Amino acid sequence: MPLKNVLVVDDEEDLTWSISKHLSKDKDQYNLNAVNSAADALDLLKKKTIELVISDIRMPEISGLDLLLKIRENYPETKVIIMTAYGSSEIQEEANKHGCFKYIEKPFEINDLRQMILDTVSEKKGFEGKISDFQLSDLIQMNCMGRLTNAITVKGEEQEGIIYFEDGNIIHSNVGDLEGEDAFYEIISWQGGEFSINKGAKAKKESIVKGWQSLMLEGLRRSDEHNKKDKINPADIRKDQVQEIFSKFINTKGIHVIALFDKNSKPFVTEIHKDYKNKYNIEDITVQLNNLLGEEGKLSKILNLSTKREITLEYNEGLLKLTWLPDDQEFLLLLADHSSNFGLLRIETKKYLKALGTAFKN
Repeated sequence: MPLKNVLVVDDEEDLTWSISKHLSKDKDQYNLNAVNSAADALDLLKKKTIELVISDIRMPEISGLDLLLKIRENYPETKVIIMTAYGSSEIQEEANKHGCFKYIEKPFEINDLRQMILDTVSEKKGFEGKISDFQLSDLIQMNCMGRLTNAITVKGEEQEGIIYFEDGNIIHSNVGDLEGEDAFYEIISWQGGEFSINKGAKAKKESIVKGWQSLMLEGLRRSDEHNKKDKINPADIRKDQVQEIFSKFINTKGIHVIALFDKNSKPFVTEIHKDYKNKYNIEDITVQLNNLLGEEGKLSKILNLSTKREITLEYNEGLLKLTWLPDDQEFLLLLADHSSNFGLLRIETKKYLKALGTAFKN
């Protein structure tokens, strides 16, 4: 299989030279190209297929955003990573709105960019599997949060249905005589079957306007009502949901321990990485954690501070982070070593906190 082509675009020659030098170790994984202007990048795009472009956002003549727009218009299959020293939510929102694949702020660790590239060039055009091996709800969330344009075809025991995504929005679904929201709710209720993903597939019509998060919540609610006839303790349901979230989160590089504590600062669900099962005891951690929070409460009172959002303690060996769920008293404990990327870890934490907030309050 031929190697994929990666293009780095930045008007600073020293930077493109440095990036090229550091990424040369991956020459057996992809072909690296580097240019110093958006015009040169567009010329190269005309001559060869480029799977990934990494571009600075502020360049003379043609900016990185303008380059992104031209790539989206003429080379929709090419993914774009924007890098900039002028990080702001407005710039990121603008880049995302125009189809930016990922976003990295200068100065960055070269290994972070390297991993982004490796993850991207190793992606397959599509994939398939069994629902029992991979939750359908996870696939749907991946497509929505990744702002992808895809179609997921699901084969149940008796029927076959399809869900269409456009820029991360669920816009159409059909199964049998059903279409729109009713079809989506029917498909997501299936407990088994097979799925396949067709990247880039577009629906011929739009039958769904509701946001994907509302669809997911309503679909899961209907699925629970349909499949659970016996009365179940709501706390057990929440624990199962949180445990499912943690089973994915714990595999993030460098994480040792994840624990969700209730409003009384008692552990609700705990996940310890398999390599450190014998190293940590959640009961010992809880005792000392409550001592820490007690002293923090005294300090907060002296400083006239009230609502806590996050406490971070960084050590030579790693990071201890306590993050409170939005508008609630429950909080997440996260212990990680320095093999993790703390910036990306913060992004991952925010993503999982939203899911935890939903699961814990249901």
